[in-house]
Amino acid sequence: MNNLLFSFDGRINRARFWTGVAVLVAIYIVLLVINLVAGLMFGESIVTLLVGIVSIAAYLAMIWPSIALGVKRFHDRNKSGWWVLISLVPIIGGIWYLVECGFLEGTRGPNQFGPDPLPSPALA
Repeated sequence: MNNLLFSFDGRINRARFWTGVAVLVAIYIVLLVINLVAGLMFGESIVTLLVGIVSIAAYLAMIWPSIALGVKRFHDRNKSGWWVLISLVPIIGGIWYLVECGFLEGTRGPNQFGPDPLPSPALA
């Protein structure tokens, strides 16, 4: 999982991409629930403020793994990792990113970014 979320090298297939996305979404949801519970239990207090600050730091820390997933997925599509910046384009960019990374098949066989992340079909 370390290589999946923190490295920009290599390629990942759609299944590993969606696994990484699921892990990040789960972390986001847990942080959201913690913030909501802290707000309900402690109101406007120092505890709620501290929980909020820690949550913001955690959200910022999640940017790196999010970018790493996208870069490796674009590598699998035989495109530069800089294509993750397409997601910054309002509306169209997010749709483009989702289709490219989440739904389209990667390049079969090795490409300039590494070997195929899918196992080779057994020779008959």
